[in-house]
Amino acid sequence: ADVAYHTRSVAAGVNAAFVIADMPFMSYATPAQAYENAAALMAAGASMVKLEGGAWLCETITGLKQRGVPVCGHLGLTPQSVNVFGGFKVQGREEDKAQQLIDDALALEAAGAQMLVLECVPTPLGKTVSERLSIPVIGIGAGVHTDGQILVMHDMFGVSANYMPKFSKNYLAETGDLRKAVALYIEQVTNGLFPGPEHSFDK
Repeated sequence: ADVAYHTRSVAAGVNAAFVIADMPFMSYATPAQAYENAAALMAAGASMVKLEGGAWLCETITGLKQRGVPVCGHLGLTPQSVNVFGGFKVQGREEDKAQQLIDDALALEAAGAQMLVLECVPTPLGKTVSERLSIPVIGIGAGVHTDGQILVMHDMFGVSANYMPKFSKNYLAETGDLRKAVALYIEQVTNGLFPGPEHSFDK
């Protein structure tokens, strides 16, 4: 209910933006539960819903697509499962883990996912996944070679509490103006200047 409320608020304030609603932890444990909750988010104004997880989600994604719900997958560091990983750590550094992530990405695409968020993985792995998939791959801490970039607003404006992830950049400190900060971020992503090596993981 909380995410539907916030989705409705965001949708009311946009003109042409594509609104992706993040499905909360344990709101898609079964395909039936996923559809019920995704339908509520779509009714609230979402353009797409996002689910965190690997190939185990394929049945759910296929079912949502068949019912007209566009799906974005999320692999790598999945914040809802951070306790399983033992904290916020780079994923896919070992060869077997990297291959598993690639296999999961291909499986999600085959199941019907129309976009993928790839978080906190080495740059070469981000490049490989982006090249292997035909759907857009949006990176956050996944290097410069993905099809698009995410940057959390609080990090972009330097208001995160006492911690700035390696893959983030404080654009407000550089510009001193909120609008200029966003404009510079867009410019640097478009021109392939962000994320730079200092914001990426080589391995």
